[in-house]
Amino acid sequence: MTIHIGISGWRYAPWRGVFYPKGLAQARELEYASRAVDTIEINGSHYALQTIGSYRSWYAATPERFVFSVKGPRYLTHMLRFRDESAGPAIANFFASGVLALEEKLGPFLWQFPPNFPFDATRLERFLSLLPRTTDDAIALARRHDARVKAPWFDAKRRGRLRHAVEVRHASFCVGAFAELLRRHQASLVISDSVAGWPYFEEVTTDFVHMRLHGTETRYSGAYAEPALDRWAERIRAWSVGEEPADAKHVSATLPKRAPRDVFCYFDNDQKVEAPFDARRLMERLGVGAGALPTAEPNRNRPRRAARRRAAARKTP
Repeated sequence: MTIHIGISGWRYAPWRGVFYPKGLAQARELEYASRAVDTIEINGSHYALQTIGSYRSWYAATPERFVFSVKGPRYLTHMLRFRDESAGPAIANFFASGVLALEEKLGPFLWQFPPNFPFDATRLERFLSLLPRTTDDAIALARRHDARVKAPWFDAKRRGRLRHAVEVRHASFCVGAFAELLRRHQASLVISDSVAGWPYFEEVTTDFVHMRLHGTETRYSGAYAEPALDRWAERIRAWSVGEEPADAKHVSATLPKRAPRDVFCYFDNDQKVEAPFDARRLMERLGVGAGALPTAEPNRNRPRRAARRRAAARKTP
């Protein structure tokens, strides 16, 4: 059982000078962030195929025992939507792009479906059946890539199981049949907290729990208050030791197996520079962490104070 607390992405301009120290080179932002939290979600893979060079550089920039979650391509989840067999080459391309070069730092794959994607058991069964369960499965799949991958790479040394988590945003998924599909394919439901009205339920469907906390004011903004973080910490402790929160929200009658579980929790309230600091606050509550708090603390008044100092300097004779 391991608890991993982290952030969704790391390259955001508003973070510079607030979370990241002033003057820190952009090329070193991942290095800095990975010493503040112990897991980060790679988002760029959602928008375009990344390269082996990028995956290798991300691996090299992060410390031992660091873990990445990798977001699956929106071309698959938002465009093709697994309506037919055309998804096969696209998913092969993803696994041939170099993602396996993350080696032992490779954590769960995140597959996020859009709000206008309703539950369809046949389509979801097709999707889950395509996902490789082990590194060897992923290598075999990657070898079926097409010409869109200019520099295919699948010479991974890591062996073992791969983990997959599914995030949904349509209310029709709030049924036991969806949870049972995830259990059958050993995939995790993403417990997704948001003010956007997306479905929220807490079904544990495999041996790890995957959480995404999107903010408290608007989508992707708003800090989590102290009582909210206390509540999340209690839930994470319960899930990690194989228990269930007393008020857990279920859609299935199947009780999860009582066994220790890994927990991955990502803060996605990045727009107002809340995510890294909320992650650190939750880590402190749980007694987990990547080391000392970074030197740059959040300071919402810093720009205002700096402007006052400049104005005062101009008035000084």
